[in-house]
Amino acid sequence: MITKDQDATTAGASRQRLFVYNGGFLTQKRIRRILTLAGFDITLGAPGPQDAVGVWGQSPTAPRGEKVANALDRPLIHVEDAFLRSVHTGRDGGLPLGLLIDRAGLHFDPSTPSALERLLTSHPLDDTALLDRARTGMARLRARHLSKYNAFDPALPAPEPGYVLIIDQTRGDASITACGARASTFREMLFVAQDEHPTARIVIRTHPETDAGHRPGHYGPEDAQGLVSLSSANLSPHHLLEGAIAVYTVSSQMGFEAILAGHRPRVFGQPFYAGWGLTDDQNPVWRRQRKLTRAQLFAAAMILYPTWYDPCRDRLCSFEEALDQLEAETRAFRDDRVGHVAIRMRLWKRAHLQRFFGRKRSLRFANDPNAGFGRAKSEGRGLLVWAAKVPFEMRGGVIGVPLRYVEDGLIRSRGLGAALVPPLSLVADTRGIYYDPTRESDLETLIAAPLPPGGALRAERLIAALTAAGLSKYNLASNPLPDMPQGHRILVPGQVEDDASIRLGAGKERTNLALLQRTRAENPDAVILYKPHPDVDAGLRPGALPPEATVGLADQVLPMTDPSAVIASVDEIWTITSTLGFEALLRGKPVTCLGAPFYAGWGLTRDLGPIPARRTARPTLVALAHAVLIAYPRYFDPVSRLPCPPEVIIERLAQNMLPLPRAHLRLLAKLQGLLASRPWLWRRP
Repeated sequence: MITKDQDATTAGASRQRLFVYNGGFLTQKRIRRILTLAGFDITLGAPGPQDAVGVWGQSPTAPRGEKVANALDRPLIHVEDAFLRSVHTGRDGGLPLGLLIDRAGLHFDPSTPSALERLLTSHPLDDTALLDRARTGMARLRARHLSKYNAFDPALPAPEPGYVLIIDQTRGDASITACGARASTFREMLFVAQDEHPTARIVIRTHPETDAGHRPGHYGPEDAQGLVSLSSANLSPHHLLEGAIAVYTVSSQMGFEAILAGHRPRVFGQPFYAGWGLTDDQNPVWRRQRKLTRAQLFAAAMILYPTWYDPCRDRLCSFEEALDQLEAETRAFRDDRVGHVAIRMRLWKRAHLQRFFGRKRSLRFANDPNAGFGRAKSEGRGLLVWAAKVPFEMRGGVIGVPLRYVEDGLIRSRGLGAALVPPLSLVADTRGIYYDPTRESDLETLIAAPLPPGGALRAERLIAALTAAGLSKYNLASNPLPDMPQGHRILVPGQVEDDASIRLGAGKERTNLALLQRTRAENPDAVILYKPHPDVDAGLRPGALPPEATVGLADQVLPMTDPSAVIASVDEIWTITSTLGFEALLRGKPVTCLGAPFYAGWGLTRDLGPIPARRTARPTLVALAHAVLIAYPRYFDPVSRLPCPPEVIIERLAQNMLPLPRAHLRLLAKLQGLLASRPWLWRRP
């Protein structure tokens, strides 16, 4: 979804030298990289006739560049952060996901029409596809509680609804001074709000940088008198907007978000969103006479105007791809912000667990569950336990400390977990775990819930990419698919017989032999193809069948064959709880389940096993895929070393762009293979 306007280098546009006089353009690698991808070569010195001068907003150093541009009659390019910036503020180390690169002016300075204002004035903004993207984008921001900065907790409750919301800003903010507002404007705004709503509660929302102690705002504790209170930036701005009966702002971007939430904010400055019939303007910009819808305003400001950047793929990208990345980074922060104590985690797993769950606050590891619980409680942390290895002391849960059950995701790696290949995805379930049907899991809740905005299209594209690339859970090097007998073919995937999904989710058939026997008994004339589990094939886990055991039951055994190719060549699949059944569903194949895997019981499979009665929802296959592949797991990109959306992992696997496991893990895996007959030596928690 990259356009030529978003990626000048891809489109073959000529490059331009950009002369700068602010060290940040040189030292801030992310900013420099985005500008480079947008077609600019950052340099110092005196610009020539074909060159341009770049300045950062109205920063203290901007006059240097403005002076050079005016003296030499060179074009001036204004650069600013995009409206969805990062999890943390820049002063807290957050890196931008996009820039506003404006050749006309500054979006917050009404003295000269910016490129954004020109878009809002003259662009038709009537394309159905564009406006549909805008509506979906607005809905996604609300549903995921995403804003310019996102280091807040959506779980924190907002004040009781029915208040007037006043939005504070930091003193000296360029958008305030550019439109002629002053500190006195904020006093006036509070007075007007009290005058217009004399009996209403007034909530003042502080700026995130004020909350973090970086810059003062215009209101403080001395203003919290009578009906007036202060609200921390730790609250979701979307929650605050939902409970407000009126919104007052000078020029804050949250005023734009108020419009998207359905408000008509009272605006005392002249921000980019004022003057289009969507605000009540105290100081109108008289040249802005066009009437716009919220979707049109959003389309221009969020889709057409910014230059968005994908830090994992290191390229310019669409608004939606930037939003996918922001969702992934924000989710990681919100899940892990208080930190975790990980209980009885095997040594080889600790490094990648740290990468997944310890970005905000480093993980602490404990072998003794009681000691780990005590540390978590005293430090305000949560607990992480490997779902299949829950210590006895914690099997009934714990009181007073959040507990998450960790397991590999369904798009795991290129290589086996039993061979110590680090995972690309993990789940951290607060209720149970996806393979345990004896209790509810977060995945079940997600499957039963309505699809989020944009979820159907995103899941459809993910399914298409996954199946086109022939990807599976482990993505191993495979034997070529042999010639197979003709007839009605049934694939029977073997399983690890001591696997937790068998112990907890199997019905009468609990072994690979019993699975084959039942399949043959009910399909006497079918061609049955048996594919052993790759862990069993590798000699790392139990469940192997001697050749004589399959005689008369399986027409052909397919060791180490590509699961995608096998699925494509068969008519249906019979399984106990194998994840291959889910992969077959994605590829449109009928699946019969003798157990109760996570994908059974929703009306998408033929169920002969003990399905939990609580699974009454009837999601579409797309909704199931969204829950399993997008909403439930978290993904880590080993190239950029960032949290990432699943689309990045699909691309990495398809292009084989993954670093090799570290040498010590490869050696340990070989040793593990030699000791395969003594798994208790290497499979302890």
